Amino acid sequence: MDSAYFPRIHVERTLALIKPDAIHKSEEIEDIILRKGFSILQKRKLQMTPEHCSDFYAEHYGKLHFPSLTAYMSSGPIVALTLARENAIAQWKSIIGPTKCSVRELGLLLRAKYGTSELQNALHGSESFHAAAREIKFMFPNSKMDAQYLSRYVNETLLHGLTELCKHKPLNPCVNLPSPLRALYIF
Repeated sequence: MDSAYFPRIHVERTLALIKPDAIHKSEEIEDIILRKGFSILQKRKLQMTPEHCSDFYAEHYGKLHFPSLTAYMSSGPIVALTLARENAIAQWKSIIGPTKCSVRELGLLLRAKYGTSELQNALHGSESFHAAAREIKFMFPNSKMDAQYLSRYVNETLLHGLTELCKHKPLNPCVNLPSPLRALYIF
């Protein structure tokens, strides 16, 4: 089977935020995101209230920087993006860099290029798979993301693969199928 025929299936999603200090560079940042191999599945420009910021950054509650963080994140508009690609969380974190970036890293890491301080570091990235799921749902609460994602990236490939499997009827088809697909195979 020709691998060029199949559309890319994005196996991981992450949330990216373009923070108030970098909002004026959002188009430039989005262009970099696309050039780095990400797909932008969802985009939303919004103004967060201090209460929304407190809920979003709840894991930072009680830390010294929490009041400054919520004040900063509610000080202007932000852009929320759902990004997708293979290993999206780690790839996005490697591109934006750590919270505190030095001038030496200018041009290599997006926080060093667009951020102005440790607090005003231009961009947010989810820390883990579970954090990404929670953050995406927080920023896009009414989204039909899963259905859109499946129809856009998965259904055609899955249909083609299952059709080929049925045509060739391998002796032991379940050996190479993930368990959810084993139930779909008709013997």
